[in-house]
Amino acid sequence: MPTRILAAVGDADAVRSLVTLLSQLPGTEPLPPVADSTQLVDTLTRLAAESVDELPEIVVVHERIGPVPALELIREVALRFPAVGVILLTSDASPGLFSAAMDSGARGLVSLPLSYEELAGRVQTVAQWAAGVRRHLGHGGDPFTGVGGRVVTVSGAKGGVGATLAAVHLALAAQSSGHSTALVDMDLQTGDIASYLDVQFRRSVADLAAITDISPRVLADAVFRHDTGLALLLAPGEGERGEEVTDRAVRQIVSALRSRYEIVVLDCGAQMNGASAAAVEMADVALLLTTPDVIAVRGAKRAVRMWDRLQIRKAEETTVVVNRHTRGTEIQPSLIRKITKTMVAGTVIPAAFKELQGAVDAGRVHELDNRSTVKQALWGLAGELGLLKAPVGVPRGGGRLRGGDRGSVSFRRRREARR
Repeated sequence: MPTRILAAVGDADAVRSLVTLLSQLPGTEPLPPVADSTQLVDTLTRLAAESVDELPEIVVVHERIGPVPALELIREVALRFPAVGVILLTSDASPGLFSAAMDSGARGLVSLPLSYEELAGRVQTVAQWAAGVRRHLGHGGDPFTGVGGRVVTVSGAKGGVGATLAAVHLALAAQSSGHSTALVDMDLQTGDIASYLDVQFRRSVADLAAITDISPRVLADAVFRHDTGLALLLAPGEGERGEEVTDRAVRQIVSALRSRYEIVVLDCGAQMNGASAAAVEMADVALLLTTPDVIAVRGAKRAVRMWDRLQIRKAEETTVVVNRHTRGTEIQPSLIRKITKTMVAGTVIPAAFKELQGAVDAGRVHELDNRSTVKQALWGLAGELGLLKAPVGVPRGGGRLRGGDRGSVSFRRRREARR
C-alpha cells in the first residue's frame, strides 16, 4: 500500500514544488494539499471519523502555514491524531528549532529549499514509524475512541444574552450523561462561572498561561472539582491577569484539556480577543448566543462577519442559539438564520427569567429546578449537539431532543451537509 502524504502549505509556488517532489518518491501517494491550518484539522477529523485507515501516514507542514503557527499546529495534530507522522518544512534548521519541533510532536524536519534526497530519506523514516504505530494500535481497537475530546465554545452576540448560563448547563448535561466534562471560563476579565456555581478557588486559567508543557499533574492542580463532578478551570479573580492568557497559551490549554476530558465547554463571553479567538478556532462546535432583538442580532451578524474576515471560523460552521425566545416576537429563528447566514439550533431557550432569578442570586444555578423550562431547553440543546452519552432524564416538557443519539446524528448530518 502506498504511503499517503498530505501537504499543508499556504504558498502556491511552494505547493507545486513540494507536490512535484512527492510524486517522484517511490511508493508514495500525494493527497490534494490544504492551504491552511483549519483545512488541515478539518480534513483529518473527517477522515478519522470514517476510520483510522483513511488517515494519511504523513502530514507535511510548511513553516509559514497559518493562521495557527506551525509548531502549535503540529502539537494539535500529534495530540489528536497520534498515528499520523508530521514533518516540518523550514528554512531554519538550527538545533533550537529542531528541539522545539520534536517537543511539539514532529517526527522529522526537512530544510528549505527542498532537496530530493533529504525529503526522500525523511519520508521513508516517518512512514516506517507511522506503520509501526498503526500495527501497535491495531491490537487495541480504534485509537480514536477515547483520544481527543470534543470542544464546545459558547460566545455571546453581546453582553447579557445568557452565554454563561448556557455554557454551565451544557456542561452539566454532558457530565450527567456520563461524559467526563471540563467547564472553562474564558471570559478572562468578567467571567462569572465561579459566582454561578458558588465556588472560591485561588487557581485560574492564568496560572497555566506561562507553562509550556502542561502535564496531567499541572492541569489537575489548576482545576477545581465541583460537587456536580464538573472539572472547573476558572477565570482569574484579578481581571488584569487575563492579559497573560495569550492565544498560544489557549491552544496549549485546550489541547491539554481535550486529551483528558471527553467534553470541554468554554464560556468565551462577548468580547473578542486573541484568547477567545483561538478557542473558537479550535472548537468542534462553536455556539453564538443571541436574543431575538435587533441589537443582539446585529451583534451576532457583526461577530460572524469578524470571525470570517479573521479566518477564525466560517459562518456556515457557526451555530446560533436563540435565547429568551417567545412566540410573539417579530424576530424568529428563521429570520436570524437569513441575517447571519449561519446554522440556527432547532432548540430555542424560552424567556423565563423568573425561573432563574433565585438560583442565579444564590449562586446555585446547578440546583435549578427540573421543572424549569429553561433547564429543559438547555439540556435538550445538549442532546441536539450530541453532547449526551445516554438519556439523562431531561424533565418532561424539555427541549426537542432528550437523548444523545438522535441529537448527535442530526448534528453530524448537518455538519456533513456543510462539507
